[in-house]
Amino acid sequence: MAGATGTKALWAPKIASAYDPDSEVVIAPGDCLNTLRALPDGLAKLIITSPPYNLGKAYEKATELEAYLDSLAPIVDELVRVLSPQGSLCWQVGNFVEDGEVFPLDIFFYPFFKSRGLKLRNRIIWHFEHGLHATKRLSGRYETLLWFTKGDSYTFNLDPVRVPSKYPGKTHFKGEKHGQPSGNPLGKNPSDFWKIVERDWESGLWEIPNVKANHPEKTIHPCQFPIELVERCVLALTNENDWVLDPFSGVGSALLAALRHNRKALGCEKEDEYVELARQRVEDLYTGKLGYRPLGKPVYQPTGREKVSQIPLDWLSKED
Repeated sequence: MAGATGTKALWAPKIASAYDPDSEVVIAPGDCLNTLRALPDGLAKLIITSPPYNLGKAYEKATELEAYLDSLAPIVDELVRVLSPQGSLCWQVGNFVEDGEVFPLDIFFYPFFKSRGLKLRNRIIWHFEHGLHATKRLSGRYETLLWFTKGDSYTFNLDPVRVPSKYPGKTHFKGEKHGQPSGNPLGKNPSDFWKIVERDWESGLWEIPNVKANHPEKTIHPCQFPIELVERCVLALTNENDWVLDPFSGVGSALLAALRHNRKALGCEKEDEYVELARQRVEDLYTGKLGYRPLGKPVYQPTGREKVSQIPLDWLSKED
């Protein structure tokens, strides 16, 4: 699509407020459970979301962990019903911290999906460099993405998400193919550690920074995830014209990732302010105005000449 390259598009799809099989993009306001119950069985090839973390953010109310999980159970039931038999569900979460104790949410969510018949294919670690600094424990610098499938026959497109091989000249050392290249000319299978990932011959990773103040995609949402985090999942786990669903779509990052690669997008969001922002971002995508960090763009590395990357003179004087 033209919007994916940053150039001005000749057309933009109508943004529907309720599911319509002929729509390209749906942003449904209100309770996601009501929207999910109206969707047909097996609609979504990919369900990808970052649910409310129960951290007491501006858009959520902190509750006891058990009550929090119970509140999501009926939503998870509907998501499993709506998921295509060949589909994938990607559930991106971090940690819940209460009175200084850390509860890794992926551990609690795993039985949710396992008990409903889904199969875990990867537990992906998303590592990032920036975040809050802890004082009584090590600072957290990763979150997890649980990738489940509904069955054993599922869509998986490896080629669009391959990363460069560290040793592309490696050859077979014996047998009929002795001396021939042993790798794939398109690159290698990326690992389940996503420092997402710079296209770098040495690291073989795409580094995906989290969305902080100076990120080009930053909006008012306090827990916005980057478009390129979703793009890898969209490319690997869906085909063109498949439906991608985010039941907690926030400001629409997952929807934008889907639309950029010619998939249909459906999001649910209860906060009116975020609904309007998501609609505006979709429009900006098709007019070339969307703030966007390109997939695979290298993360800036300080040269040492910047003042902020130099050791303060006060510290040096103390060493003397």
